[in-house]
Amino acid sequence: MKNVAVILAGCGVFDGSEINEVVLTLLHIEKNNAQYQCFAPDITQHHTLNHITGEEMAEPRNVLVESARITRGNIKSLTELDVTQFDALIIPGGFGVAKNLSDFAINGTNAKVNDEVLSACKAFAKANKATGYMCIAPALLPFIYNKPQITIGNDSDTADVLTSLGAEHIECKVDDIVIDKNNKLVTTPAYMLAQSIMDADVGIEKLVRNVLAMS
Repeated sequence: MKNVAVILAGCGVFDGSEINEVVLTLLHIEKNNAQYQCFAPDITQHHTLNHITGEEMAEPRNVLVESARITRGNIKSLTELDVTQFDALIIPGGFGVAKNLSDFAINGTNAKVNDEVLSACKAFAKANKATGYMCIAPALLPFIYNKPQITIGNDSDTADVLTSLGAEHIECKVDDIVIDKNNKLVTTPAYMLAQSIMDADVGIEKLVRNVLAMS
């Protein structure tokens, strides 16, 4: 049975991982007769937002602890991720990817990726193992691969930033994927374009299926 590592960025679309994307990812991994282990960095998240009002909250939260909410506690610190034990890597989206796993949302072209996250992602790339990144998570890819072919959908401003960082951006509909065969990499827009959970599901299912097929 194939084993997939899934890296999370907290809990909630605006300050962590996008919950629907995570749940759909885990569901489709199991539907494709594979298994998964979730990981997250044990760090304080950039900030905490009230998801009703959008206002910032004073309380600090921990990315690993918050991610555990989605996985019913079945999660490990990212420092425990051993690439040799996994066939593939998938990273769902959510602004936490651009605020906690990296600072892309704040610094754009001058962004940096968290050291633990960068090390883990580069380990899968170096081992030539299949990976999938969805929603805003492809913003990490110019820091991991050389000239990767990726998509975040059709947002021209974000695409221009990623292109300036060395990626080849390909416009993509919500129900489709972009496959970079040379890097064994699959990306899909998910909630960068999705208007419903049904919208997000189609592209995520294709991403998971193709990542597993390449692994």
